Amino acid sequence: MAYQLPMRKVKLIWDFRGPDALKIAEHHAKHLKEFVSTKNLNIDLIGSEALTDVHAIGFMVVEEPEVIALRDILKPHRGLIYKS
Repeated sequence: MAYQLPMRKVKLIWDFRGPDALKIAEHHAKHLKEFVSTKNLNIDLIGSEALTDVHAIGFMVVEEPEVIALRDILKPHRGLIYKS
């Protein structure tokens, strides 16, 4: 049996800026969790993170084959290869 490489993961990212950026990113992450639950998707890593005092992100980590469909529906601002 041949060794199969693990599937790559992509971090879909939504950027928020301003003094309330973190609160908005946290709220956005809540909506992402609701979306995942409603659609019955197997996505566990969803959250928010402050990058600076005025820049925060909401994010979800998905397997590479799911990126195009979720990108078209959810319109993230950017995406990065995720390394755990």
